[in-house]
This record gives sequence, structure tokens and C-alpha cells, in this order.
Amino acid sequence: MFKRILQILLLSAAASTLAMPVQAQPTPHVYELRTYTSHDGRLNDVVNRFRDHTVRIFARHGMVSVGYWVPKDQPNTLIYVLQHPSREAADKNWDAFRKDPEWTAARDASMKNGPIVEKTHSVFMDPTAFSALK
Repeated sequence: MFKRILQILLLSAAASTLAMPVQAQPTPHVYELRTYTSHDGRLNDVVNRFRDHTVRIFARHGMVSVGYWVPKDQPNTLIYVLQHPSREAADKNWDAFRKDPEWTAARDASMKNGPIVEKTHSVFMDPTAFSALK
């Protein structure tokens, strides 16, 4: 699953640069690939919470939304990529986000009928030399 998302992100690189060595390049920022698995029947609640609240709150805390996807072959899944200034900034961003009163109110309201997210997974990434996302 992660390979498929990474392939999609990397396909935007120019074809002439594909022969370059595949290694991470130092960048002024880091990307975070996050996967949320919802409880059965609750994916729409997760998507609605992101659309109506989370994306805006992310921006307020310096978390740049690169994109959001719902895989066709994985039910109950939301995948998204964030951009942070650095790994250390990501940790601070997440700490501030989790303490944000608007976020806690939106989270609590979305779970009034029970939890909506079963599990989350996060991977921090640096773009390759041929990536369009530098």
C-alpha cells in the first residue's frame, strides 16, 4: 500500500531524471505519510471530520496538506501526506494540534456514537533526488 502511494507521488518526476540514483536528498522539510483505518461503516465520519475541521486546523499548526486519498481496494482507509518544516517541527506541530481546543471539540463531537478510527500508521519520508516534491 505504501509503495503504491509513493509510486503515485514519484510519477510526477520528469522522465529524463529517472536514471539518477535513488537516495534521499536533504530538504528544508519532511513529508509524513499517514494511514487511518476506520471502524466498519465509519469512513465517511473520518472523511467528514478531515474536510470540516482537521485540514483547517492542520494549516493553523504549520502542517501543509499535500493530498488525501481513499484507496479503491482498501475499505475503511484514508491515506494522506503532510509536509512539515522538519521532523522536530512535526513533533511540535502534532503536540500543538492535539492540544488545540477546536480539534478536541471536533474529535469529541465526531465520536459521540463511538470511536471512528480503529488505527493509524505514520511514516516520515525525504524525497529522492528525482522527486518533484523537493
